[in-house]
Amino acid sequence: MRRRVVITGMGVISPLGHSVGELFAAQVAGRTAVGPIAHFDARTFPTTFASEVKDFDLAKFIPDADKFRNCGVNTKYALAAGRQALVDAGLLEVKGDRSRMGVYLGSGEGQENFEALTTSTSKATPTGERTANLREAAALLLKRLNGPQEAEAEMYAPSGYLADTFGLDGPFASCQTACAASSQAIGEAAEMIRTNEADVMLAGGSHSMITPTGISGFNRLTALSQRNDSPKTASRPFDLTRDGFVIGEGAGLIVLEELEHAKARGANIVAELTGYGSTADAFRMTDPHPEGRGAIRCMAEALTDAGLNPTDIGYINAHGTSTQANDSAETAAIKSVFGDYAYKLPVSSSKSMLGHLIAAAGVVELIISMMALQKGVVPPTINLETPDPVCDLDYVPHQAREVRFKHVLSNSFGFGGQNIALIASAFRG
Repeated sequence: MRRRVVITGMGVISPLGHSVGELFAAQVAGRTAVGPIAHFDARTFPTTFASEVKDFDLAKFIPDADKFRNCGVNTKYALAAGRQALVDAGLLEVKGDRSRMGVYLGSGEGQENFEALTTSTSKATPTGERTANLREAAALLLKRLNGPQEAEAEMYAPSGYLADTFGLDGPFASCQTACAASSQAIGEAAEMIRTNEADVMLAGGSHSMITPTGISGFNRLTALSQRNDSPKTASRPFDLTRDGFVIGEGAGLIVLEELEHAKARGANIVAELTGYGSTADAFRMTDPHPEGRGAIRCMAEALTDAGLNPTDIGYINAHGTSTQANDSAETAAIKSVFGDYAYKLPVSSSKSMLGHLIAAAGVVELIISMMALQKGVVPPTINLETPDPVCDLDYVPHQAREVRFKHVLSNSFGFGGQNIALIASAFRG
């Protein structure tokens, strides 16, 4: 019999709050975190707004925070969310052998020294020319870069800090499947527990791309909203006038645990992770398949994995990015999998308030989904003012809704064509 996997702890650092309770309360209230970019001067960029984490101080979460002062914010967010999750699970101070407790993190690139890169290149560019002397630019950059700080840009760095700080010396991995990374990390961590490679896994994601190169890169891809005159209404999933997503940042970590292991220590069980589906579109690097081909298969796989029928799902937390391509493809995929029942099924997008947390998006949205499962309240999709005829499902517009259900499905679709669907279920013993 397959080992069952339950969630026993959750932690989050988000633009809508630095705890699970703060985040969910803001979602239910329909509050947005979107505003002008404060991390750097973005006045000359096509997009001047984002969903930023505010008033964050690692020392409020980690006793010896000063030793992480040179780390990037992605590591700092991960440490804070990870400690919350372990405290919530009652596992922070557990002594003895921790070799069956591991880490699986979805992450992206870390901090960058944008000023050093641009000024070195500028100084190495002859007056009137558009191309730098690369040898000179490299020599200037070598003098300005700090080796230990540059190591913080590596994608595996947050995972390593989590394992080291909390003494988790079991299985260790990180994945970089863009917007699906943290959901894939959770699914793969659950598989490690199911196959008896571990008893406990700290899994999720952490990411921040609110930087000059991050914003300019997504602008060049035409992926970001440019609704600079009204940032708070810019993230409008499934709306006819949507013009791109709003970039966000943050971290979410959950403690996945084998059921009998959790019961033996009297752990509080939040929910059970019952379904995991993973597919690739094999279509384009930045666009989903227009008919939702990969999304259809990953939702179907998750249902099969959980042993559920489509009508057993009571709520879908959609990927819902607010891009033309994603929202129409995801809607088509939901209709294909759920048939006529799709029109009776509440579907909402947390990104309408949070923005898109990229590698951290999936885990934060799963945490919101599990809170909705516990509380019987589905967060709304805000800013849905002009219905799109192609997107014609029940997206819970404007206001939260009381809905009692036993199973929730959370979608995450990443650049590169990665599709992940997770199902969390109310724990029934």
